[in-house]
Amino acid sequence: MRSTMSSNPSAEGIRLQKVLSQAGVASRRAAEDLIDQGRVSVDGEVVREQGRRVDPLTAVIHVDGVRVNVRDDRVYLALNKPRGVHSTMEDDQGRPCVGDYLRGRTERLFHVGRLDADTEGLLLLTNDGELAHRLMHPSYEVRKTYLAEVPAPVGRDVGRTLRQGIMLEDGPVKVDSFKLVDNYGHRALVEVVIHEGRKHIVRRMLAEVGYPVQSLVRTRIADVALGNQRPGSIRALNRAEVGSLYGAVGL
Repeated sequence: MRSTMSSNPSAEGIRLQKVLSQAGVASRRAAEDLIDQGRVSVDGEVVREQGRRVDPLTAVIHVDGVRVNVRDDRVYLALNKPRGVHSTMEDDQGRPCVGDYLRGRTERLFHVGRLDADTEGLLLLTNDGELAHRLMHPSYEVRKTYLAEVPAPVGRDVGRTLRQGIMLEDGPVKVDSFKLVDNYGHRALVEVVIHEGRKHIVRRMLAEVGYPVQSLVRTRIADVALGNQRPGSIRALNRAEVGSLYGAVGL
């Protein structure tokens, strides 16, 4: 018999297996199997009964401990910000800015954190305010990975010094990891992983230990990687990437 459920999902809710299917987790039949196996939770409670109805606008759903985005009004994008582009949605001086790459989109999006104009690489864009707030808040210590081109050779003690911590004018700082990626002539490529968010922190830190940055690219935020994405291109994050961001900030 055809259901007479209201078209408004907040009135009576939508069957959980349908919500999971629409979110791309699995087919409806496979979603029923996930529920039977106790692998799905709603608002912190494991759900095993079939036919459970939920409101996708408010329900917090996890599959195998990873949160699933079930709201079709949420947008999660990755921009490879080119060098020379400012991390603003509009620029009153007419300079290139992030907003230039979002022309024609109807959602009200904002960038998660910033990259200075001379730094290129991964910048997240979303309309999920709670996730964005947590990703930017220092208490969650979300790791960001950078590739920096610096003068060569790079001393063997540089990594140890940065991991132990150094003092800048606005306080101490240390990296989560540091490694030499490549040497080519008078230049070297180093990878820096840090959860700090202070302005120009990677550039200032490397300059302090004698290695002024000649170019800088952010390649990763938590488990979301830039990969081979072209400068200026935008792509939608996949379900696993969005789930990893939720996990990184305890959502």
